[in-house]
Amino acid sequence: MQKIKIALVGAGMFGGDVHLRSYADLQRNGITPWLGRVGMDDFTRKCADVEFELVAVATRSEASALRAQKTYKELTGYEIKPYYGETPWLDILSDYPDLDILAVATPDNLHAKPMLAALEAGVHTVAEKPMTLNMDEADEIIQLSEKKELIVGVDMHKRYDPDHLKIFTELIHEMGNPLYGRAVLEEPLEVSTKTFKWATQSDPFSYVGVHWTDLFIAYLKTKPVSVFAVGQKSKLINEYNIDAYDSVQVSVVFDNQMNIVFFNNWVTPDDFEGPVNQESDLKATKGKVESDSQYRGLRYYIEGKGSRTSNTHFTRDVLRPDGSKAYVGYGKDSLVVCLLAVIRKKYMEAGLDELRGTYPDAHEGRLSVAIIQAAREVRERNFNYLKQNKGAPVTAHLGENGIILLDPYKGSKTLYNKSI
Repeated sequence: MQKIKIALVGAGMFGGDVHLRSYADLQRNGITPWLGRVGMDDFTRKCADVEFELVAVATRSEASALRAQKTYKELTGYEIKPYYGETPWLDILSDYPDLDILAVATPDNLHAKPMLAALEAGVHTVAEKPMTLNMDEADEIIQLSEKKELIVGVDMHKRYDPDHLKIFTELIHEMGNPLYGRAVLEEPLEVSTKTFKWATQSDPFSYVGVHWTDLFIAYLKTKPVSVFAVGQKSKLINEYNIDAYDSVQVSVVFDNQMNIVFFNNWVTPDDFEGPVNQESDLKATKGKVESDSQYRGLRYYIEGKGSRTSNTHFTRDVLRPDGSKAYVGYGKDSLVVCLLAVIRKKYMEAGLDELRGTYPDAHEGRLSVAIIQAAREVRERNFNYLKQNKGAPVTAHLGENGIILLDPYKGSKTLYNKSI
């Protein structure tokens, strides 16, 4: 029997929904129903006999682990083992020596430890974005994965948005050289004040801006060379006593001379009509493309609930004849391609080099980590200088010498000394 065994660490907003429901569908019917959506239908016959089993879920608290266990049983009828505590993945790796994949959906700042533990144990890993928040951890993950010949996938689902596929696989080839652009992703206030208890350990750009940075890196095959960043603290600290950034703006110049400005916040009012506000535009020498990812054309209102819009591309339920619901959308697609890479590695003898480019891998994820780390340091210094009425003069250079912080007041500082 060909079987892929998965364990999930983290069952919050994404772990408890997108990951859990995706693995439920895979356990029910395998991976073949979803391969056509990601252009991998040539592998359907080879994967037809591969089964999936989610064997365990791990969270920090017992209550959340039991809740995820209950949800999965309702979805599939299968019982998964719950784990909880500070390092529950260690118990999972000990109890399941034949585990194939450890899926990591913990808070942003807690990805590295379970990923490294999994790789050390010979287990592939699939992580939520961003892969990590600093380059040293990213390098350690990559070095260990290559030493052990293991897959490290990152959930970069915006690559698989059908609008982005149209833009970056068709239109961009007719538009000439990219010049400049703008990418916006604004999260609801609930995320930073209620859903996440770790807002002070991250920021809105690190959390969701990474989706957009990955999009330009992956499709345009470009690298960042310069970063400027500023951020604002007002609503969260004044109204909720949360010492975190409300919003962050990051300007990145890439090695093709393209400049993209990223706008992110997590203080969008709860009564905003969509789940998030997101849009982008890109100007090139022969054209321009604009994409409103929040408003896809579906708008409705219901008495007492106000006007709403829906992004049915991200995830949607499709009713089966028996009344159960299949889970479809680009939010699931990036997990599918990562799992397909594991199948090809385990059962088709594909090497890491052969698999590169078929899923969001650690090398591509590393470039976004470089932007995140640089932006965090630049933003922090500029925030402090602005409070001193000294402007916002700090930038960072990224290149063969690593990440160099350029500060006219304190002088240059090396944040990371290996080639980007």
